Amino acid sequence: MRRVIITYHESFSRRSYLTQGTRLSDFPEVLNDILQNPEYEIVHVSAAPEEWILKVHSPRHIDQVRMDPLCSTAWHSVGSVVTAMKAVAEGRAHRAFALIGAGGHHAGKDYFWGYCCFNDVVIGIRVLRDEGLARKFAIIDTDAHHGDGTRELVQNDPQVLHCCVCSRDYTSRDGTKVDLSAFRILSGCGTEKERNKAYANAIKDNFVPLIYSFAPDMLIWYFGFDTHRGDYGDLGLTMDAYLSIAKTLRETAVEVCDGRFVVVLGGGSRRDLASQLIPPIIKSL
Repeated sequence: MRRVIITYHESFSRRSYLTQGTRLSDFPEVLNDILQNPEYEIVHVSAAPEEWILKVHSPRHIDQVRMDPLCSTAWHSVGSVVTAMKAVAEGRAHRAFALIGAGGHHAGKDYFWGYCCFNDVVIGIRVLRDEGLARKFAIIDTDAHHGDGTRELVQNDPQVLHCCVCSRDYTSRDGTKVDLSAFRILSGCGTEKERNKAYANAIKDNFVPLIYSFAPDMLIWYFGFDTHRGDYGDLGLTMDAYLSIAKTLRETAVEVCDGRFVVVLGGGSRRDLASQLIPPIIKSL
């Protein structure tokens, strides 16, 4: 069994809906040092079959995505996320990092926006359930913006814990849908170090206890680096925040769900940041 797999398709390096260009154009070469370690393996993925996508989205939605030229990587992006989730659920890897070309968390049943096309994570959940691989899932979303599409799709599903850092504070009646306001978390933080620490500690102090109580079969981190200083969702964060979150969630997964932990790449536009941030996050797994 590989300790960590990285799922990828070459189209992600040529085109991305999340940028005007190619934020992953340095990939997979930037991972060469990591891949010298036999604990890591890159897996080249296929396009998701339509039957997977229809588990979540309407035929009309699929037609709309097909007509949008910016969604050309959407099918392979779903393939990447589902491949990563299945590998971990089936025990072929302890953990996985799913690279993508088109985002997912702003895609609802019959709509998409915000650089997203198909809701890759929810499609993965439906596939794993239908194949009897897992039942309960915890999603921690630290992209800069609220994962509204994901929330719509899992709102009435008590077997999904969905925790999001966004622009509001909210807790559902059953406690399985929780939002934290990034603006409240970072209020009064003047320095980069203070912002990184406050953000990472908010995940540890608020979401980790929920994960322990919920006891999921798999933990999924929707990791957007758009929160990095200078990117389009700038919250003034830097590498230290992301590495701290990665460590916290990896250790939590080991304790709670036998290490089954999948990181899904979310928002972020800059090529330089992608190349600087993603390899250390993968190493931390």
